[in-house]
Amino acid sequence: MGVITVGIVGGTGYTGVELLRLLLRHPNVQVSVLTSRTENGRRVDDMFPSLRGHTDLQYSDLNIDELKKCDVVFFATPHGVAMNHAAELLASNTKVIDLAADFRLQNLAQFEKWYGMPHACPEILKDSVYGLSELNRENIKQANVIGNPGCYPTTVQLGLAPLFKNSDALIKPESIIIDAKSGVSGAGRKASLEMSYSENADNFKAYSVGGHRHHPEIVEALENISGQKGVFDYIVFVPHLVPMIRGMLSTIYVDLTDAGDAADLQALYEQFYADEAFVDVMPVNSSPETRSVRGANQLRIALYKPQPKKLVVLSVQDNLVKGAAGQAVQNMNLMFGLTETSGLEGIGLLP
Repeated sequence: MGVITVGIVGGTGYTGVELLRLLLRHPNVQVSVLTSRTENGRRVDDMFPSLRGHTDLQYSDLNIDELKKCDVVFFATPHGVAMNHAAELLASNTKVIDLAADFRLQNLAQFEKWYGMPHACPEILKDSVYGLSELNRENIKQANVIGNPGCYPTTVQLGLAPLFKNSDALIKPESIIIDAKSGVSGAGRKASLEMSYSENADNFKAYSVGGHRHHPEIVEALENISGQKGVFDYIVFVPHLVPMIRGMLSTIYVDLTDAGDAADLQALYEQFYADEAFVDVMPVNSSPETRSVRGANQLRIALYKPQPKKLVVLSVQDNLVKGAAGQAVQNMNLMFGLTETSGLEGIGLLP
């Protein structure tokens, strides 16, 4: 494969600049278009000095004709943007990877309920592929449109998937409780009082306890993984905001069946992810830390059985990398027949 030309729509947010950071180091990529509604003409390294010496790109207005010249366009934009441009890009043989929710949910009623808008291209949605690389690899290779998973749903799906890929019923799906925490960068770069330093430093809080838009995505995804419908409707999912910039930890509680209680779950997980470069099943009695994956496209898992018939799954990732931009690059690699790890070999930063 030759050089892949890339466009990024929405290059001033945390996810957009994280995409750019990763793609500038990718051996098979040239980023040719980087858009911003507010920063047209401004050099990228003027806004983000960390990129000085790595790019001379300037922001431009969204010009669909320029984007149509790209092999693939990433949308690091608010929900509702990608679906309004997908048809025209696809007509020019440009692939689309959306990091928002436009192509995550196949259920149109749920999409409209949680995102407050009708879907602009339901026919394209039907042909889109949910981009969780480890669980949907073969479909991603054939895809023209990818819905990049949400950050919380990534930790949950990879944390639970091995339990459903077994001939025996190992857990009781209705018992699942997801206690999830994220750094403040997950809320994006926009200015708002609730995301300000004074509101978040020395503070820790739950949010969207009555219902979060990642809940229906988790339910739909687990139904697809397990092949079971209607059994995940009673999942409890509570996200929390912690006073750190990057990082995500999901603690998942489940009740085990008799078969699950008797199974060697550590061996099950190790075998399931044995060939996965970006999923690390840690040794028994480990406690994965968010800082161990900071800046890396890595998700780490640890298992505990604190009581008989009880399982606790710990799942950590960098919400901006494996939870967003890194996973999007992983999907791009699959779509274009590249080595899946290309451009994603970075090691987590410690401390």
